[in-house]
Amino acid sequence: MDEKEIKELLLQENEEFRKLYQEHQKCEQELAELRARQFLPETERLKEKELKKKKLQLKDEMYRLIEEYRQRMRHDV
Repeated sequence: MDEKEIKELLLQENEEFRKLYQEHQKCEQELAELRARQFLPETERLKEKELKKKKLQLKDEMYRLIEEYRQRMRHDV
């Protein structure tokens, strides 16, 4: 099972993964809105930096859950 298939399965079956994914998508949308602006005041540049860090943390957490799923699948085989 590849990463994309595991991700789809976790989105359907795992509430924690689904919440992380939704929050990650929300960060991505907010970043896109900030990037669309030609000028960002300092407060919005700081917000952009924080959103990038949060998005990366969320992605790391989702990847951890994907790896945990892979490990469980290997042990169940």
